[in-house]
Amino acid sequence: MAVTTTQTLRMVFKNAGGSNFTISLDNPRDNVTAAEIEAAMDLVISKNVFLTGGGALVAKQDVQIVDRTTNDLYDPA
Repeated sequence: MAVTTTQTLRMVFKNAGGSNFTISLDNPRDNVTAAEIEAAMDLVISKNVFLTGGGALVAKQDVQIVDRTTNDLYDPA
């Protein structure tokens, strides 16, 4: 049995069609700041890095760092 903890950085953008578009990155740096993340999101928007089904990304919608703990309760013999 093992316990593992992982983190995921979720950056949510609004596209031209009004829908949300999420970019998820595993294991973000422990000391990453909100300002660094927002600057990266601004760069993604200004450089038109992604084109979604709803058009270009036009605005930042949300940023989250999600912590997930998994308790592995069974391992086969």
